[in-house]
Amino acid sequence: MSAFIAQNFVPLMFAGLFLFLLTGFPVAFGLAATGLTFGVIGMEVGLFGANLFQALPLRVFGIMQNDTLLAIPFFTLMGIILERSGMAEDLLETIGQVFGPVRGGLAIAVVLVGALLAATTGVVAAAVISMGLISLPIMLRYGYNRSIATGVITASGTLAQALPPSLVLIVLADQLGRSVGDMYAGALRPGLLLVGVYLLFIAAVALLRPRWVPALPAEARIYREPSGASGHVSLIVLLLLCAVAGVTWGQFHEGIVNPMIGRSIPAPGDEVFILSMTVASLLAVTLALGNRLLKLGLLSRLAERVTFVLIPPLILIFLVLGTIFLGIATPTEGGAMGAVGALVMAVAKRRLTWKVLLQALASTSRLSVFVLFILVGSTVFAFTFNAADGHIWVEHLFDKLPGGQLGFMIFVNLLVFILGFFIDFFEIAFIVVPILAPVAQKLDIHLIWFGVTLAMTLQTSFLTPPFGFALFYLRSVAARKDYTDRVTGALIPAVTTAQIYKGSVAFVGLQLTMVAALIAFPQLVLSNLDQGPKLDADAILERLQQGREQLEEAAPSGRQGRDEYDPMSIFRDLAPPPAPPASR
Repeated sequence: MSAFIAQNFVPLMFAGLFLFLLTGFPVAFGLAATGLTFGVIGMEVGLFGANLFQALPLRVFGIMQNDTLLAIPFFTLMGIILERSGMAEDLLETIGQVFGPVRGGLAIAVVLVGALLAATTGVVAAAVISMGLISLPIMLRYGYNRSIATGVITASGTLAQALPPSLVLIVLADQLGRSVGDMYAGALRPGLLLVGVYLLFIAAVALLRPRWVPALPAEARIYREPSGASGHVSLIVLLLLCAVAGVTWGQFHEGIVNPMIGRSIPAPGDEVFILSMTVASLLAVTLALGNRLLKLGLLSRLAERVTFVLIPPLILIFLVLGTIFLGIATPTEGGAMGAVGALVMAVAKRRLTWKVLLQALASTSRLSVFVLFILVGSTVFAFTFNAADGHIWVEHLFDKLPGGQLGFMIFVNLLVFILGFFIDFFEIAFIVVPILAPVAQKLDIHLIWFGVTLAMTLQTSFLTPPFGFALFYLRSVAARKDYTDRVTGALIPAVTTAQIYKGSVAFVGLQLTMVAALIAFPQLVLSNLDQGPKLDADAILERLQQGREQLEEAAPSGRQGRDEYDPMSIFRDLAPPPAPPASR
């Protein structure tokens, strides 16, 4: 019996964890219990020494000292403060008024607000529930197709999984041993591309099925000028001015920023984009404030409303990401700055009450403790798992997969896609990712590409019926019974579960297409990363050999000859020359 346990220890350990989870035992404690129980069993059968767990307290204490994880409570507090201060309601109303005159305008507003909520709250449940409560009744009131309405809400809510500054990306970066800033930079383009794909889909529906996505009726457009004009011309002119400012900054970004931070290499594209958007947003706020304070009357009511509602959270997001990408602030410091900024915005809008603050702090504490306990439990599990050479066992599971890197990526993403139906992304990140990461590294897979692809896959599983969490969140707030609309007085039929499931199918297809694109074209993720200078390993070995020969020749002449040789010249000579300064 002891020999059987020793030979099959790792699969038995997985089976034990599965049984713990089936009992309904909390995952964090189930992980720790599995690790401790099988550690004792391993010591009894002679697989481990009696001192196996001596280093465990130091490992747990190391978790407490992990500065990266401090970003989680900061970003969570920032998102909850913005959400509880009515940001979602203001954004949906304002963007709905901007796009209301066109077919599909409300759906476009939901996608854009979903992206903003994703970049602020970072939590799927908060984004889906907020938009389900606010936008679904409005879309049903004005005759939207139910499947389109529910699908847009659930899909936009799941953007919180993969759009920076997502909590998922922070956790994945920590578990993969990579920089959070690099993970954000790698995820920025795929996240924005996915938002663009959603918008193109809505435009296609508006062209092919215009009755499914009607425009907002004239009586529902509230921000009109005294003359009866909609105010869109003023808004377009303001946007054009800001766009020119942003593009102009992008042309001179390297010449301004590189000397300030002492950088000689070209600026990454994500950094240029974020700071260009920041400059454009600051210009919009400056012009709107000047117009209001000086009473110039140059901007319409709609343009002012858009500026004062949409731009402040955008500036906050851009400043947080910009300081991280520039290296001015760590993700933890950026999160702290974002939390302070959210508090300032809530105070400025006079919406920060003691009740809101206490609710935000309580929710942040619960989520942070939840993450910490799962991480401690997974550390105990991994302690025993690695002591039994579990990582080698896992490597042997994948070394027979056909297709090399491509086969591994497809299989792993399929595995994570299925697991995402049943367990939370924190549990997947702390249990599955540390097991798979060494295999990915051995296959020479870039871990940032690996992490961003997993985040996008998790986002897809959150949306896929019948187990997608986002579908359950919307089901919890969508009307279960017929009700009378408070504005029109019309009877609105209940939203069925089948309609919610049907609405998600098209968006699942769009997200699977994006996952396939990320796997097929890694540069969608990696092109934004600073790859640094490339060194030739063979050339380095050759120079080291030459250096040793120089030292041997210098040895008879004493210490002075050795001092004349600089070993670091090997790397300086082999590194590519610095890029010339960007011209203005």
